[in-house]
Amino acid sequence: MKIIIIEDHQLVRDMLMGACIDSMPGVAVAGAGTCAEGVALCRQRQPDLVLLDLVLPDGDGLDQVDAILAGAPRAKIIALTSHADEFTLHRALRAKVHGFVDKNEQPLRLLREAIATVLDGRPYFSSVAQRVQASLRQDPAAFNKLLSDREQELLRYFGEGLSNEEVAARVGLTAGTVKLHRRNIMGKLDVHSTPQLMRYALEKGFTRPRP
Repeated sequence: MKIIIIEDHQLVRDMLMGACIDSMPGVAVAGAGTCAEGVALCRQRQPDLVLLDLVLPDGDGLDQVDAILAGAPRAKIIALTSHADEFTLHRALRAKVHGFVDKNEQPLRLLREAIATVLDGRPYFSSVAQRVQASLRQDPAAFNKLLSDREQELLRYFGEGLSNEEVAARVGLTAGTVKLHRRNIMGKLDVHSTPQLMRYALEKGFTRPRP
C-alpha cells in the first residue's frame, strides 16, 4: 500500500503521515508540499491513495486532479480542506474525487474511516459535505442550476473585485464580452451591485477572505 500526502503545512503533513502509518502497518507514505511536487511524486511512486489539500502555495488542489490521475491512474483521491463551502464541494464532485474530508471538524478516526471506505471502492463525504450537497440539490436558485461553467469561472474573478478589463486580460475575452457576462450573472442571481456580487461570491466560496 502506497500513500502520498500533498499538504503544505509541515506539521499537518507529518501528523497525517503518522496517522496512516499507525493505522496501516507496513504502508509506504510520502509527502509533498506543493502542487508541482505532489504531481511529480504521484507519477514517480504510483500511489494507491492520495490525500490532497485544496489550498496549496502554487495552485488549487482540485485543479491538479486530472494531472494526478493521468500520472497515477489507479490512485484514489481524498480531498482535504478547511473550506467546505458550496462551490468547493461542487468543484470536488465535478473533479470526481473519491472522498471529501473537512479538516475543521473531522477527528483522525474519521480520516481513517474515510481512507478505508475509499480503498474499499466506495465514496466518502464528511457529514458537512453531505449537508452542503443536500442544500445544493434542494435549492432551486443554487448557482450550479443558474450559471454556466464559464459564468462560474468568471464569478471567481468578479468576487475578487476585478474590473472587466482585468478579467478580460486573465481569461482571453474582450472587456465587452466580460461586461455582458457580468450583467447576465447579476441578473440570474438577482444581485444589483458589484459589492453584492462580491459578497455572494465570498459566501458561496468562489473567493476566499484575504488574510
